[in-house]
Amino acid sequence: MDYTGESQEAQHLCVLVHGYATIDTHVLTRANRHTSLWGNPNHLAFMAKSLREKHPEESLHILVAKRNSNSFTYDGIELGGERVCQEIEEEIEKLAKKGQDIKKLSLVGYSLGGLVIRYAAGLLDSKGFFEKIQPVNFHTFASPHLGVRTPLRGWHNHVWNVLGARTLSASGRQLFTIDNFRDTGKPLLEVLADPDSIFIKGLAKFQRRTLYANVVNDRSAVYYTTGISKTDPFTHLDKVKINYVPGYDDVILDPTDPVVPLDSEEAHETAYGGIIRASQTTLGRLPFFLAMIIFIPVGVVAFLINSGVQSLRSNRRIRLHERGLAGIQPGNYRFPLITNMREAVEDVYENINSSQSNEYLVAGTEEEAAQEEPSSPKLDRTQGGSRPCLARQASEKKSPHDPPTLALAPYQFRMIQALDNVGWRKYPVYIHKVRHSHAAIIVRMDKASFDEGRVVMKHWLEEEFIL
Repeated sequence: MDYTGESQEAQHLCVLVHGYATIDTHVLTRANRHTSLWGNPNHLAFMAKSLREKHPEESLHILVAKRNSNSFTYDGIELGGERVCQEIEEEIEKLAKKGQDIKKLSLVGYSLGGLVIRYAAGLLDSKGFFEKIQPVNFHTFASPHLGVRTPLRGWHNHVWNVLGARTLSASGRQLFTIDNFRDTGKPLLEVLADPDSIFIKGLAKFQRRTLYANVVNDRSAVYYTTGISKTDPFTHLDKVKINYVPGYDDVILDPTDPVVPLDSEEAHETAYGGIIRASQTTLGRLPFFLAMIIFIPVGVVAFLINSGVQSLRSNRRIRLHERGLAGIQPGNYRFPLITNMREAVEDVYENINSSQSNEYLVAGTEEEAAQEEPSSPKLDRTQGGSRPCLARQASEKKSPHDPPTLALAPYQFRMIQALDNVGWRKYPVYIHKVRHSHAAIIVRMDKASFDEGRVVMKHWLEEEFIL
């Protein structure tokens, strides 16, 4: 069903951008086999429906972006952002010809779509788009803002973080941050988070930036990257007490104080201490090794053949795009990326990724101390009004119960700092009644087992989306 709206009264355009979706094997049938393989607009049907039920077509015009559908998600964040940018411009031009004047813009991205809209926001701002149209909401759901690199060290880092990247063409290289974006010497995601980039400046102009991040059961994009965090306090939930946002119990965690230890000293030792020790031993990595032994002979050949075919097709589309033969003139969307300077597998591999234990920086070392600058803003409900306000953390002494710092790459710590400096309203989401929270968080399929995602949608529309 089309939820776009036919009214010419709406002055607010909301653009929904899907992600790079996976095969949901337990619901895969001949009828939906094609649409389940890659990201497509149908995955946002419940989100669009809920948005329309909350805001009539006289108040809000909805555009579900379509040009990055299916295998086109292989083509990378840059091409995806340019396609969405052109789609937005064409929609506004089409509405203007009908006498409809768009004055506000909101961008909502799911999974990879969250990175695509970050790119598109920078392009739109560079074109002077926000001088005449007000940027309002910028919201992401389960989006890997820091990439999908697993916080690991040593040779197993290389096996997973590099091998996995080679299977998904440009998108895979960018998500695993092994690309060299436009000869900057940096991966695209690092450029996307550079404080002097057009992308951060465009992002900062939105009235509200909100993200929702799964804390468990997300086999595609884990918490640290979707929540833009250098720690993961949700690795041992049986040892902590979970605090929820009133009215959204069992799903939306209180962003000001999501978890507290059950028993101060004992809980800390059995939870975080045990996590660190297990992650640094071969035994702790045993699930990864077993998964590799089982997975490689069973599925790798077929998967790599398919990935190779799709990568070849993607590379061909990219070449056509760069030559202006794919319906978009890339010159219209190529701007200096860094200002004030001269230069500046979410599918078959996801189960292996989720089985690996993260590694952490050793407490008390210089390496760990270097990352202890406050970075993650929290929601503060004490600054007046019923809606939470964003407040920066003051420099605080590290508590013995704070979760350990993940062994992220140096550029990922820089990305966290730059993105947090812009300011986000971050909501941890606890979807635990289904094993596929990445799909459930937006109710990618309208089924009863995804009911926790309906709570997420309700919170988003009632508490965060500004008309």
